[in-house]
Amino acid sequence: MSSYLVGLDLAGRRVVVVGGGSVAQRRLGLLVSTGAKVHVISRDVTPAVEGMVKLGQITADLREYRDGDLDGAWYAMACTDEPDTNAAVVAEAERRQVFCVRADVAKLGTAVTPATAEYEGLTLGVLASGEHRRSASVRNALLEALQSGVVSDERDPAILAGTVALVGGGPGDPDLITVRGRRLLSRADVVVVDRLAPTELLGELAPSVEVIDATKLPYGRYMAQEAINAAIVDRAKAGKFVVRLKGGDPFVFGRGYEEVEACVEAGVSVTVVPGISSSISVPAAAGIPVTHRGVTHEFVVVSGHVAPGHPDSLTDWDALARLRGTIVILMGVERIEQFADALLAGGRSADTPAAIIQEGTMRGQRVVRADLGTIAARTRAENISPPAIIVIGSVAGFA
Repeated sequence: MSSYLVGLDLAGRRVVVVGGGSVAQRRLGLLVSTGAKVHVISRDVTPAVEGMVKLGQITADLREYRDGDLDGAWYAMACTDEPDTNAAVVAEAERRQVFCVRADVAKLGTAVTPATAEYEGLTLGVLASGEHRRSASVRNALLEALQSGVVSDERDPAILAGTVALVGGGPGDPDLITVRGRRLLSRADVVVVDRLAPTELLGELAPSVEVIDATKLPYGRYMAQEAINAAIVDRAKAGKFVVRLKGGDPFVFGRGYEEVEACVEAGVSVTVVPGISSSISVPAAAGIPVTHRGVTHEFVVVSGHVAPGHPDSLTDWDALARLRGTIVILMGVERIEQFADALLAGGRSADTPAAIIQEGTMRGQRVVRADLGTIAARTRAENISPPAIIVIGSVAGFA
């Protein structure tokens, strides 16, 4: 089977998909993203397809296919589990000179759907004479090679020169950085990195990349935020592509927006790449969901940087104590006794399950479980040290 690979402009054009099951469902999202006017004909549809109809993304007739249904179509897909129906759709398409994909037997259609992917403005398409597993495997390998920098698309580096990417590195495990974050990191001229960022990724950088240590050690030495802002802006204004690599998500107690403001004030273009927040992912790695049906309807993330009662504290600890849901405290190891006492004084029960997770998602991850009345003592007895996250609430008792 020999196919001619081509890109179709389907925006605003009628596309008919016969069949509303899982096979059709997998294809509809991409069709909708092209702007096509997608119409489904099927006796039954999956809940996901029904949802697309309700959202107005597609239209549908819930009935059997009939000859004439391809009237006005530019493109068609036969995706039923009935070979005779699929054959009839292809036959009508041929009479009308409309290209048609036959999902059950690719070679019997007049078009084949390639395995596709998007990468920085590129659309990748792979055909393998109807061998879908093979085309998908090659597509995945090519996309991974582009994302990792093994294969270069030779995009003009001037596009990124003089700009900044604020990248959330995730909770610590280097595999948990986003695909986009890792891709931008591989193209950096300068990397300004935090202590809690996935520093193992720095070993993948070229020797020419300047790495600036923006570490803030708890109650130890640190690089002032003003100095970090200046380093980012100065390198960008010198024509470098700067990646500011931070732990977790840049906007969750990471001072990320301060760095955005510094760039904007200096006239430097900045892109924000969200990261997986440790406030959710670290408990998850320890087997603790921050929410659970019938158990908690809310969770609150609190900074442990300032103690209860401190003039700079913006947290209403009495209000937190009255909540029935989950409380997640970041940067709270040093003051865990004060946080526990404040919650107890506010009325939270001493037998409320609690847990503390040290080095979550990393090889050295440790989990200590107790209750609100004893979690501080257990933390000291187990010599738990930062980075660690405290979880308080019924879900902390899940094992």
